[in-house]
Order: sequence, then structure tokens, then C-alpha cells
Amino acid sequence: MAIGMIARLKIQEGKNAEFEEIFLRLQAAVKANEPGCNFYSLHRSSDPQTYVVLEQYADEASMKAHSASDHFRTIGREMGSCMAGRPELEQLEAV
Repeated sequence: MAIGMIARLKIQEGKNAEFEEIFLRLQAAVKANEPGCNFYSLHRSSDPQTYVVLEQYADEASMKAHSASDHFRTIGREMGSCMAGRPELEQLEAV
């Protein structure tokens, strides 16, 4: 059964362009290296400092592989300098 994830990210003022550039690199790495990821997309909220990442994985193992991947850890660390706090995560089960 597919697993969904919603991640809400708060970004520091003035860091939007840098954050978006880093995220797009991560998105490309996910697409190239994670066959179990159905989609991984970034959306800007009505609050310009809030972004929402919509993710879906084929199964629990695919989601765990994403979190453990070198590209997620490396590029994710780069995004940390843009963040204004910890992400809010909500895991969902596909119906």
C-alpha cells in the first residue's frame, strides 16, 4: 500500500531562492535514484515563507530508503541553512 507524506517547511526571510534551488537538486536526485517514489513535489503556500512537500512512496521500505539515501542526507543538510525551524511531518496511508 502506498505511503504519503506531507512536509511543511518554514524558510528564513531572504532564503527562498536558495532553498528552491537546493530542493530542485534534491527532487532531481530522488527522481533519478528512487524507483519506489511515486512523486516528490514542492509547493509554495500562501505564506511565502512556508513550503509544502507532497511525497508518495510505493511502500514503507521505499519511504525508509528515501530517508536513508545519501542524496537526501547530503542535500537535506544544505537545506538546513535555509530553514526557520524543524519541518512538520504528516504521514498518510493511501486508500
